[in-house]
Amino acid sequence: KIKKEWLEVLEDTKKSKALSEKRQREEENLHSPVIPEMSANPFSSDERLSDEEEVNLNLDWIQELPEDLDVCIAQRNFEGAVDLLDKLNSYLEDKPLTHSVKDLKTKIDERVRQLTDVLVFELSPERSLRGGPKATRRAVSQLIRLGQFTKACELFLKNRAVAVQTAIRQLRIEGATLLYINKLCNVFFTSLLETAKEFEMDFAGNSGCYSAFIVWSWSALKIFVDAFSKQVFDSKESLSTAAECVKVAKEHCKHLSEVGLDLTFILHALLVKDIKAALQSYKDIIIEATKHRNSEEMWRKMNLMTPEALGKLREEMRHCGVSSFDQYTGDECWVNLSYTIVAFTKQTMTFLEEALKLYFPELHMVLLESLVEIILVAVQHVDYSLR
Repeated sequence: KIKKEWLEVLEDTKKSKALSEKRQREEENLHSPVIPEMSANPFSSDERLSDEEEVNLNLDWIQELPEDLDVCIAQRNFEGAVDLLDKLNSYLEDKPLTHSVKDLKTKIDERVRQLTDVLVFELSPERSLRGGPKATRRAVSQLIRLGQFTKACELFLKNRAVAVQTAIRQLRIEGATLLYINKLCNVFFTSLLETAKEFEMDFAGNSGCYSAFIVWSWSALKIFVDAFSKQVFDSKESLSTAAECVKVAKEHCKHLSEVGLDLTFILHALLVKDIKAALQSYKDIIIEATKHRNSEEMWRKMNLMTPEALGKLREEMRHCGVSSFDQYTGDECWVNLSYTIVAFTKQTMTFLEEALKLYFPELHMVLLESLVEIILVAVQHVDYSLR
């Protein structure tokens, strides 16, 4: 009851204030001196006065507009507030800029600033992280309607950057590395794809914002690669595990092409340093192992004792790509090669197979040089033994 009484008082006060302002303006017009029509200046004061008379700002909805905007902002009815602003802009579009119009615009501009501040707060990460990219749509669309394209784009991308970081941080590192990397790729690339789709929907008519999205994608991918490398390369995983993890990341990255986004080359550029280091590290391990075996070389044929063991070795060599291994097998369980040569072949071919899973053009020379270095160690040992 009290609330109703207050609202009635407010309404009466608003009407009486509007009425008194109207009377005051009429009195001013009556008491203002009449300027004789002598001046040839088309922009003389009498012309300006007639302009003011042409713009009717005494309409109820215009008089109540500042208060209505305050109510919409307080009730978080952002669409309603922007609709009112659009209505006013349409009404004033073809009207001259008089003193009264300027005064009204000053009042309205203050409300636009308040509305913008509230929309900016709505886009802050703590407000809209849980709902994913769609949770930002309402605030973004109203900022765009207010002509704040750049601010809407910047805040949307900042919001999504925090969301990506939070999602990666919340992933628990447990179990096998490959299992964690599968989860990491799923979380990151799904989030990136959803962000791209939402961005395309929100900023469809503003192609100038797309360059900002590409720059943001690069920085988001860098956050992903930091987490990826920390788990795969810093923990000194085997080359085969690293190869499988990189393969998973590449496959997920290709899914972005469904929205026309290809970040594969950026992924390669960010991973190339760690992959080079992994290849060189594994090359050093093979060289050390080869040198150790060479130091114990007796140049004796291998005796595998049982046909089953020979069959298993034959299968292993075929898997390594040595299809002509049968020509080196002798009677029963003998192989006409030394243990050192067989072990070196298996290790080198495994290195090549895993390295090719990691391969992209930037790694071409690193891979070739590593293979040459490994093979030279074996060739030099054979040469030394012959001499």
